[in-house]
Amino acid sequence: MAPSKKRNVNSRNTSENVSKAAKLDLEGVVDRILESRKHANDIFDVLESLQSEKERDVVSAVDACCRLFSTLLERKELFVGKLPAEDEALSGESSAEDKCRIFMRHRYNACVEILLEHLNHEQFAVKESALCCLMKFAAGQGQHPLEDLEWSEHHSFPRGIILAVVENLTSKTTDNTLLISRFQEFLEMDDVRYYVMSALRESVGKVMEKKKGTLLPVYQNNVFTLMSSISMPSQQSELTNFMVKLEAMTRSLSIQNHKRAFEKMWLGFLKYKLPSNMYKKLLVILHDSILPHMSKPALMIDFLTAAYEVGGAISLLALNGLFVLIHQHNLDYPDFYKKLYNLLEPTVFHVKYRARFFHLANLFLSSSHLPLYLVAAFTKRLARLALTAPPTGLLIVLPFIYNLIRRHPSCRVLLHKPSTEDEPVEDPYLMDEEDPARCRALESSLWEIKTLQKHYHPDVAKAAMMINTPLSEQEEDISELLELTTYELMERDLKKPQDKKSIPLEFETATQLLKGGGDVLAHHFCLVSDE
Repeated sequence: MAPSKKRNVNSRNTSENVSKAAKLDLEGVVDRILESRKHANDIFDVLESLQSEKERDVVSAVDACCRLFSTLLERKELFVGKLPAEDEALSGESSAEDKCRIFMRHRYNACVEILLEHLNHEQFAVKESALCCLMKFAAGQGQHPLEDLEWSEHHSFPRGIILAVVENLTSKTTDNTLLISRFQEFLEMDDVRYYVMSALRESVGKVMEKKKGTLLPVYQNNVFTLMSSISMPSQQSELTNFMVKLEAMTRSLSIQNHKRAFEKMWLGFLKYKLPSNMYKKLLVILHDSILPHMSKPALMIDFLTAAYEVGGAISLLALNGLFVLIHQHNLDYPDFYKKLYNLLEPTVFHVKYRARFFHLANLFLSSSHLPLYLVAAFTKRLARLALTAPPTGLLIVLPFIYNLIRRHPSCRVLLHKPSTEDEPVEDPYLMDEEDPARCRALESSLWEIKTLQKHYHPDVAKAAMMINTPLSEQEEDISELLELTTYELMERDLKKPQDKKSIPLEFETATQLLKGGGDVLAHHFCLVSDE
């Protein structure tokens, strides 16, 4: 075993030495090329290493290319303008200097194509190096454009590189979540963010139209990950970080232009069918990270309406966005409360977004101008659902019901419903009726809360006992109860101070049951033998 281990170490050291030697050699090649044009053909050695099968060699070659072409861009030694065919240019009557610039420009284009291919490499280190190198090229082209500018104040952002990078990040076959997280550093630059949003809008429109709107889970997930990584500024004064630091560039990218690009990007993405799991991810961030940064948030009404009609957890999450549009942008949504009423199902106590739902429901039902029949319908439905709800849900629902009654004193009729105790009474409330105006809630009573006074959990029983006394005018704060979990409830019960008084278990205390040879055990065995 020992010799084998020694060989492995030696082979590893040899591999490391070869990699170091290759890196030093590439650095020497770059130095020679930058020193004199007569070594220009040595660039083929660098490009060959760039296509090596070894990860370390590729990373070293990427670093070498990055230093070489960044320096050539700064020196303006790459051909500027419409690039002629290489064979014709090199055999023509151009000067030696122009021929060298054309030659190096063709090599630069070849390098960019290889780096774009490396964004889909198997090894993340290669992907990361290629991405950083491409963005450095973009910064160099921004400062030293490779296109002829028509007038001196005109700016030319390297949209071609940004569009190509975006197309590779939003792969149709590979999940690029990790690489996109690395790209997020560049999205903090205001001009990069703007042109990435424009590139995403173009890419989504082209790809989804070609596929005729069919689901592309991997592609749509990459697009969503990249779009949700964009952090928008809220004021013009925040636009200070630019990759291309030109005065003309900073003047053209206003906060309004940013908002319009952001809005078009999201609307273009949302008009196509999305995977169901993506609906949830999107609706979680919609009200906080998307709507505030749109120039016309009301344009999202179609998407939110469709999501609200889906049902289940998606409808619960759509409430947040609708709340923003209704309260901040005066949106008129017909039958909103009817839909909200129908979202109250037994599953609402078990979904992940329970706290968010009850928080929003509390806000929507906080108005004192709601009709009596509507508040009574919500109160009765919650009381009926409470019969099968877990303790954590009941500790939310009961104060919720009491608050509704406090806001609308006319609903106290549900607490004081005279009836004949000797005769069975059928509840007139129609649980299966979808229209709260027809469910006959005002004809019923909250007998469910009376039933919960016998609940096995003492906190629930205590909360249900509150209807036996007049309710105070002060509403209860349910915010602390919304996030209550079963584990926290059990921990709270275990930490309660124990009663110091002895708890009687039997009328007569057993004294000799477990003592050897006791009369009780002897009497027991005698009874068994007699049987």
